[in-house]
Amino acid sequence: MTGEPRPPAITPSRGLAELVRSVSSFPLPSSHTIDLGDPVSRQSVPQLLNRKRHGEELTPAEIRGLVEGYVAGEVAHEQMAAFCMAVCCWGASEAETVALTGAVIDSGHRHDLSALGRPAVDKHSTGGVGDKISLPLVPLVVACGAVVPQTAGRALGHTGGTLDKMESYLGWRARLTPDEQHRILTEVGGVISGQSDDLAPADRLMYALRDITGTVESVPLIVASVLGKKIAEGTQGLVLDVKVGSGAFMKDLDQATELARALVGTATRFGVATSALLTDMSTPLGLTVGNALEVREAVEVLQGGGPSDVVELTLALAREMVRHAGIDVDPATKLADGSAYDVWRRMVAAQGGDPDQTLPTATHVEHVVATTEGHLVLDAWEVAAVGRAAGTGRERKEDEVDLTAGVELLVSAGTRVSAGQQVARVHSSSPDRMAAAMSLTDAIAATTPEAPSPPPHDRVLARIG
Repeated sequence: MTGEPRPPAITPSRGLAELVRSVSSFPLPSSHTIDLGDPVSRQSVPQLLNRKRHGEELTPAEIRGLVEGYVAGEVAHEQMAAFCMAVCCWGASEAETVALTGAVIDSGHRHDLSALGRPAVDKHSTGGVGDKISLPLVPLVVACGAVVPQTAGRALGHTGGTLDKMESYLGWRARLTPDEQHRILTEVGGVISGQSDDLAPADRLMYALRDITGTVESVPLIVASVLGKKIAEGTQGLVLDVKVGSGAFMKDLDQATELARALVGTATRFGVATSALLTDMSTPLGLTVGNALEVREAVEVLQGGGPSDVVELTLALAREMVRHAGIDVDPATKLADGSAYDVWRRMVAAQGGDPDQTLPTATHVEHVVATTEGHLVLDAWEVAAVGRAAGTGRERKEDEVDLTAGVELLVSAGTRVSAGQQVARVHSSSPDRMAAAMSLTDAIAATTPEAPSPPPHDRVLARIG
């Protein structure tokens, strides 16, 4: 209302701690309250934020009221940002995490896939470098007899986006209506699509705030975000690929274990059979990093080839998914007999793509050579940096990606190479981006005299659930 004071705007220059303090104490009109069903319990949003800022535990009803108010536009963006910051700093109890997850699930439509007549299972990865696993995994699990309604995301920062990779197929559509998605699941059994407007809208709103306020790295907020989408999409079983290492969101095994346990425990509370695999991401997964490059590698796997680490991780996750689906089939047989590749072709076509089309290629390709003799050191983060400079991903959501860009590794980590030997190729369709990428390639051409322990073909470090 005109003349009323307004909360301070969120700007990158504003200190985050200052934001929490100022928003928590900022006076709002008395109508900005959360109704918990009991008039005695009505309280202003700043009161709730002040309590959480001091480390108090909020009740499930208070958290639900905050989320519902935010989606309805009755709670300001600045206020929800303050809540996220308080959770990031103080953490959240198991009860708070479950309540937040439930509120995110219920903020939109919860899909029911029981009428499809087959068990619905899905997988979520915390993101890595060269992580194209969803592409062969979804059709493989469908070929085993399950339904896979995968909601996927786009590239941001150093991690690749499944939707960007799939858009290497001209005409392929990530955005589907609920009716289209249901039809494809009925006819084909699997779909890879973007988050629809009716699916966990609270997560979409909250993640945008977390992205600009430095509150992404919070286990309770990650749990609510991941599970809010996955459970709302109607999956009955869920497998989580929690990556660990330099190219992962979680660099430390203990942190990754904490996240995996929280995800499994919370999902189980909602009746979803769930397990998590902790997997190594110290070196790139497979031999390609980039959109169209990774699609080609995924197709190789579906056709019976591909790098052994990609094949083994795909099978490990598939076996977890069919276990949760109650299906007694070894996924390796469906990869070997071509069934999974047949499903892949039908999936691509169902969403508007042509599985036989030639995928885009870069206009510029440069070779990277080892400068010294020794064993090649391939750090996942360094490889991702070269790919990002070439145009594989985004720094901001509105950035365009170069579908042809990326890094193609010619030898794997730990391989002994000679000085002058070609070890990688950099792809880009922009001369400027190519120049920027090549300026970083010394890091991916580095060698060491000692033979390192090469990453095992089986990247699974531990299993939870």
